[in-house]
Amino acid sequence: MTNLLLAIACFIGAHFLVSSTRLRAILVGALGERLYLGFYSLLALWLLIWAGFAYHAAPYQELWGHLPGLAALPLVAMPLALLLLVAGYTSVNPTAVMQRPVGPGWKSTGILAVTRHPLMWAIALWALAHLAANGDLASLIFFGGIAIMALAGTRLLDAKKRRAWGERWAPFAAATSNLPFAAITQGRARFDPAGIGWWRLALAALLFAFLLWLHPIVIGVSALPL
Repeated sequence: MTNLLLAIACFIGAHFLVSSTRLRAILVGALGERLYLGFYSLLALWLLIWAGFAYHAAPYQELWGHLPGLAALPLVAMPLALLLLVAGYTSVNPTAVMQRPVGPGWKSTGILAVTRHPLMWAIALWALAHLAANGDLASLIFFGGIAIMALAGTRLLDAKKRRAWGERWAPFAAATSNLPFAAITQGRARFDPAGIGWWRLALAALLFAFLLWLHPIVIGVSALPL
């Protein structure tokens, strides 16, 4: 369990202490934006792989166990998480790295009407659903740490863009929301599946079916709560 705690601490630390402090500006100044992002991405991937191996090697210490209702939670959460993942990677997002801020007259469309941080929420939904379904100490550390990183990351990104954009932040924030569907339910945005892209919806559905097939092969257990 110590190895898992250390791996997750380093994974979270790399995101908060490197990418969200003055150290990032120093490294970007020394390496350039693209080279920094390349090195940082490799570091984050290596730390995630380390944490993954440490998680699978950790002993099972039950907390609430595999409760029937919670065991099915990933099947409910993952279709939305995969849609956020697909749309987040394939859509233009002003909050993403190396993207320009919004201009006058900007309107929230596509996945940004759902949330302005689709990738972070995809990670958070995946982590929280699997944490609830597994119900053990190692899952609490692994998935809980990743969920904290993702959810806190949305707030840090908002703060960073608010400082960088100045007056341009307010209309963007008013037309979007951090919490998925909050802007839609409050009437500040309109849900538009066509704007998200039917091909993205189809790709997310195919990816979900593929992961259901792959899960017992890679993880060793079925994703279906049978």
